[in-house]
Amino acid sequence: MPGRIHQLSEFVANQIAAGEVVERPASLVKELIENSLDAGAAKIEVVSEQGGVKRVLVRDDGWGIHADDLRLAVNRHATSKIASADDLAGVASLGFRGEALASVASVVRLVLVSRPADAKQAYALEIDGGRELAFEPRAHPPGTSVEVSDLFYNTPARRKFLKAERTEQNHIEQVVKSQSLARMDVGFELRQGAGRNPLLLPAGNPSSRLSRILSAEFVDRSVVVDEAAGDLRLTGWVGLPTLSRSQTDQQYFYVNGRLVRDKLVAHAIRQAYRDVLFHGRHPVFVLFLELPAAAVDVNVHPTKHEVRFRDARNVHDFIFGMLNRALRGVRPDAQQPPVVVALEPTSPGAQSSLVDTTTGEIRDLPPASHWSGAGYRHGRPSSQPHNLAREFAALDPQRLQQPAPASGSAPASGLAPASGSAPASGSAPASGLKAVMGYALAQLHGVYILAANADGLVLVDMHAAHERITYERLKSQVTTGVVARQQLLVPLVVNVSEAEADLVEDHAAALEQMGLVLERSGQQSVTVRELPALLDDGDGETLVRDLLADYAEFGISQRLETLQERLLATMACHGSVRANRQLSLTEMNQLLRDMEVTPNSGQCNHGRPTYLVLSMADLDRLFLRGQ
Repeated sequence: MPGRIHQLSEFVANQIAAGEVVERPASLVKELIENSLDAGAAKIEVVSEQGGVKRVLVRDDGWGIHADDLRLAVNRHATSKIASADDLAGVASLGFRGEALASVASVVRLVLVSRPADAKQAYALEIDGGRELAFEPRAHPPGTSVEVSDLFYNTPARRKFLKAERTEQNHIEQVVKSQSLARMDVGFELRQGAGRNPLLLPAGNPSSRLSRILSAEFVDRSVVVDEAAGDLRLTGWVGLPTLSRSQTDQQYFYVNGRLVRDKLVAHAIRQAYRDVLFHGRHPVFVLFLELPAAAVDVNVHPTKHEVRFRDARNVHDFIFGMLNRALRGVRPDAQQPPVVVALEPTSPGAQSSLVDTTTGEIRDLPPASHWSGAGYRHGRPSSQPHNLAREFAALDPQRLQQPAPASGSAPASGLAPASGSAPASGSAPASGLKAVMGYALAQLHGVYILAANADGLVLVDMHAAHERITYERLKSQVTTGVVARQQLLVPLVVNVSEAEADLVEDHAAALEQMGLVLERSGQQSVTVRELPALLDDGDGETLVRDLLADYAEFGISQRLETLQERLLATMACHGSVRANRQLSLTEMNQLLRDMEVTPNSGQCNHGRPTYLVLSMADLDRLFLRGQ
């Protein structure tokens, strides 16, 4: 027979809460750093021993805590950040629940020392497993220090689930890095004992901090975003599609300064990158969404990693629209290098000088060793440097073809000649080399176009480049016109939930604009009468179910658009110039001109790079010129 209901003690309740708030030492560090940031700290120091299990110290130079409030600070639901239930509707601080210190104090040995700037001395409060041991004056600069020892010492069941010391250290470092990206005006310092280099992040230099936390390559190959619409503003940096990773470990998204994980946000970002990333790759970004505090609910989970937007559809559309525009607005030259070529510098620290294709001025690049790295082979990232020196040495000069167009012959479909192309009878004039993609010189093995621009040599995968051009043209035609629909000879009845049937009634007009004609035919069924003509060979029932699922979760569906784009990509692939197709110089130059005005021309529809540039400085190093 079950026992009688009884009231849990305050100590047990705090230990339960500690299990939600403090999963591991890194969770503790996160809560303490957020308190420091809320206190206006300009510098935060974090020290850990044995992965934070033995000791964690977080010290700041913030406003400090009044001596009379120190005991309150370790009581549950005691906070200076909100005063009434109405304040929950517009929380602007990182912390507000008043649970962290009280929960932590129940499972550790804690020393809390603080001194407000206007106080003559600091006071220290010592707690052992929720019991007060001492409250006394102590020497301390203005600010607050929280020292935590022996995490989970009185709850061994929790302690045994902690990972190895190195794993916990990595989690702590990741927390400090993610918090430091949110506040680049604050200095951070992390020390984790012997054998591990300190992490020093001085305030005030975003480029330096991004380089330290992500990579210098991200700084060079990212797009700055600063867009606003109504009450929404999106700022930060998004990596070019050619700078992608196999994991999502370099994705940081902040809502009003708070790092969050949100399915709606993740979906919007995936949609923005959906046709420019290679399969299985993930984008790199640091983004900040600002909106009124009342427009987002942060009181969803004790860890505060999750949020709920008041107008989720508007937020989703805003993020997708701004990122999509930013990525599609990147010029081909800004996407370089789509393939990173490994070249040994002639001497340590040697600088490369290139001609700016826009201004014609000489500009300095970082040392070659700075951007040497993995290239691409067969459309996939290669773990080995792409050694162009070896590959150029192996070229057969007889395979370098310079076909001239036959008299009166017409260019291939989709490659019409354009005014301003280089003369078909020879190479481009030197005065015309300021075009971004340059002018064609020859065709290599029927696969690549060799061209010259102001920087040096441009190598273009003609099929991949033409595939992107064709794809973007097909998409534009579908977007600007009415989507053609195919009436079903036998209407299809699909069983759905009552809520999904309601969605069909509410959004019938929007669905029809996408080429899908649905009618509600019962309390839990809908009838499909027309499908988009481009998708007439698809599974109509699966399409409807997935589409309604998107509507239910995100308030909008890209399912039809995604399926259409997949089909358009297939059509573009089959409709583009194939390998071993001999092109005239006029046709090759037209392809280069089309690349300059086509969005995302640095990658084909599958995310493979379409071209690379080998600068004159690189060529000089290959042939040991000037040494």
